[in-house]
Amino acid sequence: MYRQPTMKAAVWHGRRDIRLQDVACPPQPQAGWVQIRVQWCGICGSDLHEYLAGPVFIPTDTAHPLTGLKGQCILGHEFCGEIVSLGEGVQNFAVGERVAADACQHCGKCWFCQQGQYNLCENLAFTGLMNNGAFAELVNIPANLLYRLPEGFPAEAGALIEPLAVGMHAVKKAGSLLGQTVVVVGAGTIGLCTIMCARAAGAARIIALEMSTARKAKALEVGATEVLDPSQCDAIASVRELTDGYGAAVSFECIGHKTTAKLAIDVIRKGGRCVMVGIFEEPSEFNFFEIVATEKQVIGALAYNGEFADVIALIADGRLDVTPLITGRIELEHILEQGFEELVNNKDQNVKIIVRPSAPAAARH
Repeated sequence: MYRQPTMKAAVWHGRRDIRLQDVACPPQPQAGWVQIRVQWCGICGSDLHEYLAGPVFIPTDTAHPLTGLKGQCILGHEFCGEIVSLGEGVQNFAVGERVAADACQHCGKCWFCQQGQYNLCENLAFTGLMNNGAFAELVNIPANLLYRLPEGFPAEAGALIEPLAVGMHAVKKAGSLLGQTVVVVGAGTIGLCTIMCARAAGAARIIALEMSTARKAKALEVGATEVLDPSQCDAIASVRELTDGYGAAVSFECIGHKTTAKLAIDVIRKGGRCVMVGIFEEPSEFNFFEIVATEKQVIGALAYNGEFADVIALIADGRLDVTPLITGRIELEHILEQGFEELVNNKDQNVKIIVRPSAPAAARH
């Protein structure tokens, strides 16, 4: 009697209910898709949101229009791995190649997809939230989302490409940073990635606003020139003191809170640009005349649009060093206590905990 092979996976069932369980291995990939054996996958802030406050993005009332997923979902979207199977028509990749995967599954048919803005797809589905993800040994992914990793590219770094691509997309949305002073509000994973990308883009001065002692140190380690603690100083006045009284040219809001949104706008000079990167859970009150009277620009930045290629190149040539971002390496069997609960209970001490769902190749033979 045939028994479908199974694998361990971290499955979201509800708030504070993520279960490490046996699930069916994904089937042979459909046309245009590939199957990947996951090497490393990072725990993202959005995964933590689903654990603590979900459902946030996971569809529970109706099935997702693109993927059909509803309810239970294997989490995980910051990952890299090795291709083990190809769906029909996939010609640009081969079994055995190491790849990282963009998480923006998209329809390819709507106006935004047709314009190349696939991250704004009308039917956008993030891997690991609206379709099963990579906290499992195997995952099926559309081949058009894959990026080949260069020879010698460190596997652990593959799990940091996705959050760095978020930072790189935000930096690109801000326009030229060459020689500019920028403020990054928040030094969590995305804030730190944005600092690194702003430095790579030529920002002359990067001021981080952060209250956590450990994250202040991380901000300086990855490229911030100054760190200000808004709980210990007037951050707006301090930024102005550092910029001849005018304020920064650009700011990046990387927290997603109603108070930090206004702060990110207030620290830039007249005519400056504020890029909103954080995921907001509640509305803010704001007097928009402050935008009219100062000609400041407020810009949204969602995920990424091709920035995986930039990040891979910058990691490969050494301009981006992901080592300071990795604060934990765990096996899938420990994802709850050493992963999610560790991030909940010791959030300030951690940046990125990466998870290994599969045994190394040598151990499987």
